[in-house]
Amino acid sequence: MAEDSKKRILKNKPLRKGLAILLTARSPFWLIRLWDPVAQKYVHRSSKEISRVEAREAAFEFADNFHSKANSDHAKKKATSFEHYAKKLMAMQKGQSKWSEGDNKLLNRSKDGLICYFGKHDVAKITTGMVRDYLTHLDGNRKNPLAHSTKSKHVIIIRKVLTIAVEDGVLNVLPVMPKIKTVDTPRHTFTDSEYKQFMRAAGECAKRGDVVRGVRITGHHAKMFRFVVHTFLRPTEGELFGLKHKDIQVKGEPAHLEMNVRGGKTGGRVSVTMPLAVPMYQGSLNPFDKGAIDKEAYVWMPDYSNRRTAINTARRIFNHILAEADLVDEDRKLSPYSLRHYAIQARLRGSKGKVNLYTLAKNAGTSVDQLERFYLKNMAPTKELIENLQTHGDD
Repeated sequence: MAEDSKKRILKNKPLRKGLAILLTARSPFWLIRLWDPVAQKYVHRSSKEISRVEAREAAFEFADNFHSKANSDHAKKKATSFEHYAKKLMAMQKGQSKWSEGDNKLLNRSKDGLICYFGKHDVAKITTGMVRDYLTHLDGNRKNPLAHSTKSKHVIIIRKVLTIAVEDGVLNVLPVMPKIKTVDTPRHTFTDSEYKQFMRAAGECAKRGDVVRGVRITGHHAKMFRFVVHTFLRPTEGELFGLKHKDIQVKGEPAHLEMNVRGGKTGGRVSVTMPLAVPMYQGSLNPFDKGAIDKEAYVWMPDYSNRRTAINTARRIFNHILAEADLVDEDRKLSPYSLRHYAIQARLRGSKGKVNLYTLAKNAGTSVDQLERFYLKNMAPTKELIENLQTHGDD
């Protein structure tokens, strides 16, 4: 009992996350307590200071100079470190797609980013357990655990970094990555009747000239929302709101638009539209300026040089039209993205199940897996789709 009383903490002064000074009954000197993220335990050292102010300075100095014994996993050469290959990944991905920007943020986050945590480690010594400990570490830094999808992004980036090391021959085989259970949450989509109801309300709002936050709704906005359904574009800065006149050509028979989508979610692509997109696009042009179209101008809401402002304004207009169409439902929230989901489902239904899923996915800038998981999962089967499923081949 006497020994336990000596260990009793009299004062506990946190200095920063993972670092504190303690005063116990055992000694007049303040004790430094530091969390070692590599060894996953606290390290204790005497500050040899009676003054709390001096002990505080000693604690910061100790923390800054601390090297864990477990750091034997650290790379002896920079060329085999996780940081070296992380920077190599960033250089390889630079300018490829918006995914590179997201990867860079997770790699470079100052407090618990991947480079901060794994940077000095030799890539050949990174194990499944270390990756799992990192995910636990991320949760420990937050009030609420990270979403499974966010954790998956971290794991994917770790795999990308280590894959480059495998290609360079520094690592023989990738470690098994921890399995993270993901729950798909497909966005809600319009039904055929709801889409008609929405577009009818859009036309009425434009005719009345409804004003939303100082912006008058016009036929341009109504046409823009309909354009999404006939092009499969995402209502994002990289797709619908990044589309310029120089990116569009009218081609083929039947006539369709060929669009150079430069900043899509999965990188750039050439995408073709449904025939009705042609008159919508041509109707957005000023007939008196046909020979002098500014090829660098944006097709939709061109008055906004800041495209984030254009997106936010369009979203507010969309929500206003949704309310006018009496389609607001807290349990089933529709968004501009719901138009893209409706477009893909409507194309499959309209083809009576005959459209090639790979072709549809490639044109929409996604994958067959994503189509099945997020776009088609909750789609009610039509008579044609059922018949297509049950059709026998010609034997």
